Amino acid sequence: MSGEVVRGRKVLVVDDEKPIAEILRYNLELEGFTVLLAYDGEEALRLAQAERPDLLLLDIMLPKKDGFAVCRELRRTENMPVIMLTAKDNELDKVLGLELGADDYVTKPFSAREVVARVKAQLRRVQSKERDAGERLICHELVVDTGCMEVTKGGQPVELTYREYLLLVYLLRHPGFVISREKLLADVWGYDFYGDERTIDVTIRRLREKIELDPSQPYYIQTKRGAGYYFRRARDV
Repeated sequence: MSGEVVRGRKVLVVDDEKPIAEILRYNLELEGFTVLLAYDGEEALRLAQAERPDLLLLDIMLPKKDGFAVCRELRRTENMPVIMLTAKDNELDKVLGLELGADDYVTKPFSAREVVARVKAQLRRVQSKERDAGERLICHELVVDTGCMEVTKGGQPVELTYREYLLLVYLLRHPGFVISREKLLADVWGYDFYGDERTIDVTIRRLREKIELDPSQPYYIQTKRGAGYYFRRARDV
């Protein structure tokens, strides 16, 4: 499994501290990854758009453009997983990164082994979706084609981040069932994700903004106070 995850995969490491970038490159290359390096935000965007890496390791504190700006601009056109590197255990940084579409974060100082494990975990999830034979999940005017990972509402495309897409598919596959935040973290993010339950609330809010007519009065994704979230059954919409 590990070899399948790594084979042909390209990782872009973005950090202005060159010793850290080199350590990450060394450890990723030991595992068989192809590694690209960038030392500022503008170079990161250029390489991400030109090379289309499979995953981005992105430091927050960068010259020219910080990691938040890079993630925001990247999410307009790209859906590759983004793992943000934070200089301190700052909850606001983590929440903002997740708001902008990051998939995971690692707090400095970190072990290279932990970072490599996080990279593999993210790519395993991408790989499992790439192998999906494909199905159409439909609820009223919302349609998800899992074969090509396309989401439309009323025939118009809906642009989601990879994590928003996974969460939407999971909820659509369990219509009417109230699912706790703990279970969503385990099943959608995975047990190797070290975030907390507020990660779910952030992603639900972003998802509602993209698929609901009025996010303040959601129609598709419902909240069961004190219990979790559920997606309306098609016959109830």
